[in-house]
Amino acid sequence: MRLRHLALLLLLVSVPQGATAQQLADAPDVVLVGVPFSITMEGGIGGPVPFEIRSGTGAVLANGTIPIAESVTAGELIVSSRQDLPLSVQIGDAVTELSPTLTPGWFSLVPPLVAIVIALIFREVVTALFAGVWLGALAVAGFNPLAGTWRLIDTFVIPELANTADGHTQIVVFSLLLGGMVGIISKNGGTMGIVEAVRPFARTPRRGQIATWFAGMGVFFDDYANTLIVGNTMRPITDKLRISREKLAYLVDSTAAPIAAIVPISTWVGYEISLIADGLRIAAQQNPEASERLLALNPFSVFIETIPYRFYPLLALYFAALVAFSRRDFGPMAAAERRAREKGELFRPGAQLLMDTSDNVMKPKEGSVHRWWNAALPVLTVLLVVLSGLYATGLAGSEPGASLADIFGASDPFVTLLWGSLAGCLVAIGLSVAQRILTLEESVNALVGGMRATLVAIVILALAWSLGRVTQEIGTAAYLSQILSDRVALHFVPVIVFAIAAAISFATGTSWGTMAILLPLAIPLTVALGGYAEGAQAQYTLLLGSISSVLAGSIFGDHCSPISDTTVLSSTASGCDHVDHVRTQLPYALLVAVVGMIVGDIGTAYGLPVWVALLGGMALLYGFMRLRGTVIDETA
Repeated sequence: MRLRHLALLLLLVSVPQGATAQQLADAPDVVLVGVPFSITMEGGIGGPVPFEIRSGTGAVLANGTIPIAESVTAGELIVSSRQDLPLSVQIGDAVTELSPTLTPGWFSLVPPLVAIVIALIFREVVTALFAGVWLGALAVAGFNPLAGTWRLIDTFVIPELANTADGHTQIVVFSLLLGGMVGIISKNGGTMGIVEAVRPFARTPRRGQIATWFAGMGVFFDDYANTLIVGNTMRPITDKLRISREKLAYLVDSTAAPIAAIVPISTWVGYEISLIADGLRIAAQQNPEASERLLALNPFSVFIETIPYRFYPLLALYFAALVAFSRRDFGPMAAAERRAREKGELFRPGAQLLMDTSDNVMKPKEGSVHRWWNAALPVLTVLLVVLSGLYATGLAGSEPGASLADIFGASDPFVTLLWGSLAGCLVAIGLSVAQRILTLEESVNALVGGMRATLVAIVILALAWSLGRVTQEIGTAAYLSQILSDRVALHFVPVIVFAIAAAISFATGTSWGTMAILLPLAIPLTVALGGYAEGAQAQYTLLLGSISSVLAGSIFGDHCSPISDTTVLSSTASGCDHVDHVRTQLPYALLVAVVGMIVGDIGTAYGLPVWVALLGGMALLYGFMRLRGTVIDETA
């Protein structure tokens, strides 16, 4: 899940502009015992003023001066018991008391873990997410059950749906518009035209899976666009070939974030580079002896150099291709594929599909001519408008002479996705009406029908985002980071960083948020342990490995998490039961992650050349599939 502006345990308050320069301060709603938190205070216009923060026992936790019209963050504050509350914040002559809810650190893991366990056991994701959000809201409300129920809707669900800064509102509208476009091209016969046109090339399940993998590799510029476009486009084709919805969702999910995260021209680049730059800056401040060399590093060059060390996304792309080409599967995925081939059941009986793909919604209008271009042109319009929009918005926000990668990194992906989906709808309606396949009224009805088919996914997205906000408010990531990150031997930093990133991303459902938390910690830690010693290439390799481990581990955790928005969107576009998608994909993702950690993170840390590690990982995955994978009959 992407959260562009993660602000852990931090609430900013408005400042009254008066001659006395009065300030106010807020603590987080929930404070964990023994886990550091922050309080931010805004400066006034009357001049610099001193501040002091005391615990309930009178101990001074922080003090200093707030400059004129600036903010000061008092960080690394720790509360050990209830006697330390309320906090007394004195700013000038004004005193404010703050009384956040105090909970043990382990409680911060309860809401996401409850949601994940309920979803996996009962296969009912809406109830699972609701339970997780409610538990977090309960803590925010001071463990008042009634107040916690109200906070669930007014503090979490509604604000997250209305969150334009992180792109949540835009993603909802994009999903609705793209669903509407799919409804139109299904009614006008375009979808069936695509199926009939591709059938001579994708005549077997194996070829259908290969075509899906290549389609996922082709839409490399954004993971959201990838999942929704590839899933919706390929689903009718894979359905005809009796490929299970679980397999389609896996192929879509495995070629979305992994390809977008490593291609230098994508919506991920600017964000990742900015975090790398921040981490290098912090490391330079904390390590004066290496500051000049650290500040001389080009963050984009570092980004490029980390690509070969991102073992999870690279091996995940390879393994998805291996599965498609070899026709081999294992575990729950093999059972799903046998069910689809032998019984023609594309999804499990009783499955809760995130998109209604029944005949009454997606069946072409009777008598319509099945022309492939009626589907291809709207989809191509979406791609071209999004790519053009990314370039235009990025160019407007870049310096003259910026490289193409810098331009795409500075783009606004959310607004361009809206442009593209709206343009696709308009082209689909225009084609339908111009050829007299559908009337304008029928086109609008098909548009609304397609939107209606995505409503379950919208509900799940809203709850997943709300749970992500809950984990932020109750300090899940801060607690995990504290208990998992201890001072360790330098050579084990990359693999431990990968595990920490995976745990945080899995529990919070956000890869971008995890990157924002860990890169400013992992880079200075690696440098402090000797990961950038002068003239020592081996140590620089460890720094690259540490950075890439954060980026790769974040994707792995997000890839496996049932509360991740990209996982939800993959299930949606593929018309798959969300929990079934998670259950069948998890063994594949775990296998790739374990191989990447052992051969890649540990191997390269001890001197194994990166290309040998990659080839060794590919060989191990191939050998595993040859020994444990089951060939699924193409003609069953």
